[in-house]
Amino acid sequence: MALTPSKMLPLGTPAPEFTLSEPASGGQLSLADVRGPVATLVMFICNHCPYVKHVNPELVRVARDYAGRGVGMVAISSNDANAYPDDAPDRMAIAAQQLGYTFPYLYDAEQSAAAAYAAACTPDFYLFDADLRLAYRGRLDASTPGNGQPLNGADLRAALESVVTGRAPAADQLPSVGCNIKWRKAS
Repeated sequence: MALTPSKMLPLGTPAPEFTLSEPASGGQLSLADVRGPVATLVMFICNHCPYVKHVNPELVRVARDYAGRGVGMVAISSNDANAYPDDAPDRMAIAAQQLGYTFPYLYDAEQSAAAAYAAACTPDFYLFDADLRLAYRGRLDASTPGNGQPLNGADLRAALESVVTGRAPAADQLPSVGCNIKWRKAS
């Protein structure tokens, strides 16, 4: 598995708009639908990546811990489902239910959201403030599969606490690492 770091979109970047399908409901959701009044967390994930599988329990805990605190959360899978059938929309809906996601898990069929966010890997995290300006982009914490570091969401939680309490997160932010986004091959 190739380790890919996030591209670290510049802080202050406005949140790119999107409208994507939600396999679990069969509907569509936009950025406006998932936006929180205090903060909005956009996560690029997928079903098959071992890095995402590793962090899934903490994603569920973060969602639980920040429920009711004005934080909107959404996960997006942008992988080419034809080449990676484990990431197909029907399997996304099953995974979201089995893992206990309390946030929408959207499918970026055209890969336009991943391109707009400059998403490079799964997982890739983007935290926006109340004005939808990028306040944090980086890793969940120091834990990766097999490295022995605790899975506690320390980096993302510190950023969330800062934004929720009206402060700017620390400017020193470390990139997320994981599997690369599985882009469709040009035809």
